[in-house]
Formats: sequence, C-alpha cells, structure tokens
Amino acid sequence: MPDVNRGNRPLSPFMIGPYYRPQLTSMTSILTRITGNAMLVAVLLIIWWLVAAATGPEAFARADGFITSWFGDLVMTLSLLGLWYHSLAGVRHLIWDAGYGLDIATAEKLGIAALAGSVVLTLITIIFV
Repeated sequence: MPDVNRGNRPLSPFMIGPYYRPQLTSMTSILTRITGNAMLVAVLLIIWWLVAAATGPEAFARADGFITSWFGDLVMTLSLLGLWYHSLAGVRHLIWDAGYGLDIATAEKLGIAALAGSVVLTLITIIFV
C-alpha cells in the first residue's frame, strides 16, 4: 500500500469559506456564460411577439401588452445590458486569443472595462433608442 501523506494535501479551490477568494477574472467569465444563456429569454419574448403579430390582433395585443409592461421593459433592459456585456467580454477574449493582456493586472482591467462599458453602452442605447 502506498504511503499517502494526507496532512499536507492542498485544499480544493472550490471550498466555500475563507479558503478561496474568487477573482474578478473568474467572476467575469461566469457572468459571460450567464449573460449568454439569459439572453435566450429576450429572444423567446421577441419570437413570441413576432408570432403573435402573425397570428392575429388579439394575440398581438396580449404579447405587446406584456413586452411593453414594466416587467417586459425590465427584462428587455437587463437583456440589453447582458448583450452589451457579452459582446465586450467577447472582444476581451479576442484580445486574449491574440496573446495580449494575459497578465493578471491587464486581465482585471479588461474585466472592469467590460463591466463598466456594458453599463455605459446600455445607458447610451436607452437614451438614444
């Protein structure tokens, strides 16, 4: 039987508690995946709206009433924020794929830029559209 020293093994980075502090780069990576999946909600609402428009005036009134309600506006605004963030995170990954910005300081700056840029671009889009 091999001699296994169980006292000096490293802790798992996925332990919850004071052992592991999530980095900005890991959180922005997770947020990229979440926004990519969450935008499906907006796509489904837009498809529902278009199908309702093709179906008839009653169906369109129901779909349009939901999408233009406060909840629909909230979903669409958050989807717009997710779309801008996901796009900027994609640009960040293209920069990394080119071999630039791979050091921790630059990677964190790119993450902050993606977060801040998505908020700014969302506000600009809301103001002008």
